[in-house]
Amino acid sequence: MSNKHSIRMSGLGGQGVVTAAHILGNAATKDGLVSTVNPFFGAEKRLAPAESYVRIDSESIHERGEVLYPDIIMIFHPHVITMGKCYTMPFFDGLQENGIILANSEEFPQLSEDELQKLAQLNAKLYYFSATQVALDVGGTELATNMAMLGGLLGVKQLVSSESLKDALTERFGGGKFVASGTTAALDDALKGKYEKITQLIDQNMEVMEAAKSAVKEFVI
Repeated sequence: MSNKHSIRMSGLGGQGVVTAAHILGNAATKDGLVSTVNPFFGAEKRLAPAESYVRIDSESIHERGEVLYPDIIMIFHPHVITMGKCYTMPFFDGLQENGIILANSEEFPQLSEDELQKLAQLNAKLYYFSATQVALDVGGTELATNMAMLGGLLGVKQLVSSESLKDALTERFGGGKFVASGTTAALDDALKGKYEKITQLIDQNMEVMEAAKSAVKEFVI
């Protein structure tokens, strides 16, 4: 089985897209794989489009920057699709054959007949679940939506181990050496403020990821 994957994460500012990418990439490294992580956003403000790109491979990675041909696309907010709040149009541009799309939505966002036809030609697999609701129900805060999205991803594609995800999460919020941008650091602090102890943050967010795995549904084209 190939360990080569290119993931494009699209969402809105404040949803932790950059944090999710960093944790996923770090978890892959802890599993003995090679990874690169590249965030991309315009104005660093809430609800502005934000994207992050993660490459994972068992061999050296020479590509950098934007993922033009993802085999996995993660949609952190339905407005990425319904309102075009993303830097790539259409939102699935470049998706590889047999690729995966995972959307945070109670129902898979409505697509045009043309979009459905193109996705069918690619034999794409479409999945959805309310990551935000899982975050609220299990984690107690919508700031855990990005962790729910990572859990949902593992529910459809086991890219990394749960153990490595927990280690990466602990390193990110437990005083690791990661240097975040101003806004991302503020979001990290906001999430920490939702829990009395870092251990509680780690445990509840791992519970969020586990709950998300079983919450994912497939949208049949």
